[in-house]
Amino acid sequence: MFILGILSWWYGAGWRQRVTMLREKIANTMDYFSIDLLAKTLFSPFRQISAGKVQGPLGVQMRAFADRIISRVIGGMIRSFMIIIGIAAILLYSIIGGVFVILWAAVPLLPLLGIVLFASGWVPWSL
Repeated sequence: MFILGILSWWYGAGWRQRVTMLREKIANTMDYFSIDLLAKTLFSPFRQISAGKVQGPLGVQMRAFADRIISRVIGGMIRSFMIIIGIAAILLYSIIGGVFVILWAAVPLLPLLGIVLFASGWVPWSL
């Protein structure tokens, strides 16, 4: 009865908890990197407070235009890098978490495998 209760939790509620934990970890990673917001503002100026219209001589206006272009290029590069890192982290969590969810089913079978290997005379250090 006790073993049946453990196995019913393991393959029922325990498995659902694992999947829920994986889903929350991926959602937290997506929130941390906020890839959708980075993609929306990909070519916005990077940390430039005075990115508005500039009045004055042509030289001042050209300098402000060049500053805005450089700021947008830097912002695009940094945001692109963060998007790539975020996607890599999400993929890594998904792959590793998926493997753990699949291995969750095999863990209760490992003692049985150990008993079978023991009975057959297999010794791990005599390879």
